[in-house]
Amino acid sequence: MRWLISILSPLLFLFCEAAMAVEEPRYTVLVSDPPFEVRRYAAFTVAQTQISGDFDAASRSGFRRIASYIFGDNMQAGLGAQRKISMTAPVTLVPETEGWRMHFVMPSAESLQTLPQPLNPQIQLRPVPEHETVAVRFSGITTQASIQEQTERLRAWAQARQLKLSPTAQIARYDDPFTLPWNRRNEILIDLLP
Repeated sequence: MRWLISILSPLLFLFCEAAMAVEEPRYTVLVSDPPFEVRRYAAFTVAQTQISGDFDAASRSGFRRIASYIFGDNMQAGLGAQRKISMTAPVTLVPETEGWRMHFVMPSAESLQTLPQPLNPQIQLRPVPEHETVAVRFSGITTQASIQEQTERLRAWAQARQLKLSPTAQIARYDDPFTLPWNRRNEILIDLLP
């Protein structure tokens, strides 16, 4: 029974948070051609972790690991106390050579100097500088097939506009797991190269 509570507690918290406005990273739309956009993101900070396994297993284990950090598995410097951090969106998964990197964007009021340090050494805090990205928005459940299809659509759209893209695509999910698939907001994000 304890294991069930440990799994459901974060999900219930996220469900309650989803009912309220959840902060997203700030960006300006430079080009809008629905469902495609070119965006300029302001700088932000992420909490990230490296995970292995297939997409679904990596999503679950990475989410639990970083969620534990924002729910209080941390230590505030100088205070010796744990602190809860507000949930933001999206939760992003990035394929890497060996496995995946998952990150949560931290609230805009936070920085490397104000965030509590993770107690889990598998979580790192990292600044992300201002950057430009292409994006495609889609609904449904994020499967390997839908990710590949949307990534190919986005790359073709960018190539037709002679935009130079990073080789790595990010999978961004904005909704809690209780959101019906057709109401979900998912995006593929690919950074523009200078």
